[in-house]
Amino acid sequence: MATQILMPALSPTMTEGTLARWLKQEGERIRAGDVIAEIETDKATMEVEAVEEGILARILVPAGTPGVQVNAPIALLAAEGESLEEVRRAAVPPAPPPPAPAASPAPSPPPAPVPAAAAPVAAPAPAPAPAPAQGGRIIASPLARRMAAQAGLDLSRIRGSGPHGRIVKADVEAALARPQPAAAPPAPPPQPAAAPPPRPAPITPPPAAGVTPVPHSSMRKVIARRLSEAKATIPHFYVAMDIELDALLDLRARLNARAPKEGPGAYRLSVNDLLIKAAAVALRRVPGVAASWSEEAILRHDSIDISVAVAVPDGLITPIIRQADRLGLAAISNTMKDLAARARAGKLKPEEYQGGCFSISNLGMYGVRDFAAIINPPQAAILAVGAGEQRPVVKDGQLAVATVMTCRLSVDHRVIDGALAAEWLGEFKRIVEEPLSLLL
Repeated sequence: MATQILMPALSPTMTEGTLARWLKQEGERIRAGDVIAEIETDKATMEVEAVEEGILARILVPAGTPGVQVNAPIALLAAEGESLEEVRRAAVPPAPPPPAPAASPAPSPPPAPVPAAAAPVAAPAPAPAPAPAQGGRIIASPLARRMAAQAGLDLSRIRGSGPHGRIVKADVEAALARPQPAAAPPAPPPQPAAAPPPRPAPITPPPAAGVTPVPHSSMRKVIARRLSEAKATIPHFYVAMDIELDALLDLRARLNARAPKEGPGAYRLSVNDLLIKAAAVALRRVPGVAASWSEEAILRHDSIDISVAVAVPDGLITPIIRQADRLGLAAISNTMKDLAARARAGKLKPEEYQGGCFSISNLGMYGVRDFAAIINPPQAAILAVGAGEQRPVVKDGQLAVATVMTCRLSVDHRVIDGALAAEWLGEFKRIVEEPLSLLL
């Protein structure tokens, strides 16, 4: 009996995705572990592996189809020796499209010859002994369960031939070959109650002249939903400080000058790399900011995992530097470059962008002086980094010029109060202005 291949859930938040590409064609043999398709989620394009062996009998969802719901059938896998034509004729496309017309106007042959005087359904056979159970649960293989469910068989009426009485595929096939008990004639269906008239579908006005509608991508839909929920449900407040960068820029220049240009130890530090490290060290020193809200308790994070906002063609994604406070600057730099490159190519794994205890969004490279970022739930804080620029400052009563950036911390007031936010931002400022501590 054919096995359905279902749309997988590739992340905890995934409800639908785009079937980007089939890597196997109808009629090809598939082994467990073979990559059969590519799925575009709200964050990345991911490969889907087969979990069972067989022959790809029919593709139900063509490549390029958007909005495929999780657990919807996308293809049929025929078992060894099964007729591909019979599987294709019996296949029904998934809802909501209507069923496909039969491949031939001729009726399908009956599964077994029936005596002329018999009713359309064969006479009942003696019921087999009930299947063994463990703790009230019938022991059966996943394939046997799926075959029985698709055929409408009661597993408790099938005797298993596997180890310890386990019901396997051959037992279900044998049960299907036996005549089944005659079903009672169906009762006439009750007359349905008068249904209310259907609501008219909303009419979307055509775009005005000179306006080109751009359909929402899966990523854009998720960004819109999550940020709307964050802004509506999290009580944001903001604290900002001006931070001098000259000492940090000098340290960066000296480290890059001594860095190997090639080989496994090569690196090239950016300002953002040093800011990631500074934020991680500040979180280790002021751990109350590395926290999340829950209805039962405030959740303190032991691992300092920093989410870093990266712009991608469809929106924004936040790959994570794990245990950033324990990493050296070169390791942070090389890890960040790898994550950013794969983020833009849509090749991140879910564990590389899910989680984190704190976020950094840096728009300084675009010349933005100051902005406020929206918190990335379930985190409780995000740091917005502006551009470093020459500004007049007063030092020891004298006017001077320094490279200064404005950093604005957005915090969840349910988790972090004003004094704690100011304490963390002050610690971050001290580290950036005296960056030699990052090397300890």
